[in-house]
Amino acid sequence: MKLKITTIGNSAGVVLPKELLARLRVDKGDTLYATEVPGGIKLMPHDPEFEKQMEIAEKVMHKRRTLLHKLSEN
Repeated sequence: MKLKITTIGNSAGVVLPKELLARLRVDKGDTLYATEVPGGIKLMPHDPEFEKQMEIAEKVMHKRRTLLHKLSEN
């Protein structure tokens, strides 16, 4: 998909076509996260750092599920 850089006030911006917004499941006012990857930039509708933190939390919760269950009973 080819995107054109345009002037927006004193800045530059890219207009995202509605097809791309639909694929990303975002709309006007939502936040996108840009991450540098080999060969370019990746746009994501979620924070990759938060995703890493959640993966770690899920592993800990799985490993300590018995303890967490007992704590929830009190």
